Amino acid sequence: MEIVIALVFAGAVLFGADRLLLWLESRGHVNWRRKGRRDLSKEPRTELDDIFGDASLGDTSVGDKSNR
Repeated sequence: MEIVIALVFAGAVLFGADRLLLWLESRGHVNWRRKGRRDLSKEPRTELDDIFGDASLGDTSVGDKSNR
């Protein structure tokens, strides 16, 4: 009997969360259902070397402990 109560409660929570997300989406706060997933092949690519290469050119005082 306890497992039935737990399953009903879990179903009620999922149903309530679904209704809440639909309500938020209708008011413009969330927009993930209608837009679908982004096509990552169309996104700009960034190589790992580019990310770390630019960090050495920036401000080095953030991680520098010699300023203390």
